[in-house]
Amino acid sequence: MTFTQEEENFLVQQQDLNKSAKLGKDVAEMGAYQQAMQLQERDREKGIIKEQLDLSQELNTIEHLLRGHILMDVEGGGRDWVDSKCEDLVVLTDYGIYLIINTIMFYLNKNTLLSNYDEETIRTKMEDFGTDLADTIFMEYEKVFKYPSFEDCANVLIDRINKKTELRMFALKLIGKESNEKDIEDGFIREIESDIDREITKIKEQIIKNKLKRFLLLMRQIIDSVHSTYLRAYNGIERRTLRQHIHVSENVNPIPMERKPNKMNPLNWRN
Repeated sequence: MTFTQEEENFLVQQQDLNKSAKLGKDVAEMGAYQQAMQLQERDREKGIIKEQLDLSQELNTIEHLLRGHILMDVEGGGRDWVDSKCEDLVVLTDYGIYLIINTIMFYLNKNTLLSNYDEETIRTKMEDFGTDLADTIFMEYEKVFKYPSFEDCANVLIDRINKKTELRMFALKLIGKESNEKDIEDGFIREIESDIDREITKIKEQIIKNKLKRFLLLMRQIIDSVHSTYLRAYNGIERRTLRQHIHVSENVNPIPMERKPNKMNPLNWRN
């Protein structure tokens, strides 16, 4: 099949227009793709920065520990914080918990992380923080530490009497003597009948003393949390880390590859 010169020119022009349109479409699609990838990368960077500067999880964990909660497996899978059945783990009152949490929130935040401190400044700040917090808790220990109730002390006294009764019955059994649990228990109660108030007071003091023994450990845990936050700001290391995220992007050639001649194109029918 032969074409006139005019027909050939028209077909060539039409083919060039189709190529231009296709190229423009490919470039537009590539531009849209690259823009979408840039937005996705920007969102990912924001997520990384937000997660890196967000200390809410650490504060939440600290509060649970201050409340004496323990992490246990729960129904349905996973783990969650639950109240402890051991009263010895419940050391602080609500006032004491809020006092400590409200205090460390001034330090465990992004302002501290993004600061720039030298070693001497961190040492000075930590010494001042530890001293002031310890002094505050010591001066308000009656409000900070949880005192046992009368019922708690009475349960301890009853438990002591029960253990003494069991021990006496066991001793009598070993030597082959008859024993009556109620009589033995009543005998121990009569021994302390006139001093029950003093026994309750002694039990209360002992419980408080045991709670105060955890003071040094509690202070070390809190101070170490604040110290770790300051170390992330040592010489502005946190700032530099945020700037040094490595972005890897794939270069895509927006120019379409050369296509093989299309046999359906009339211009390719020529010999």
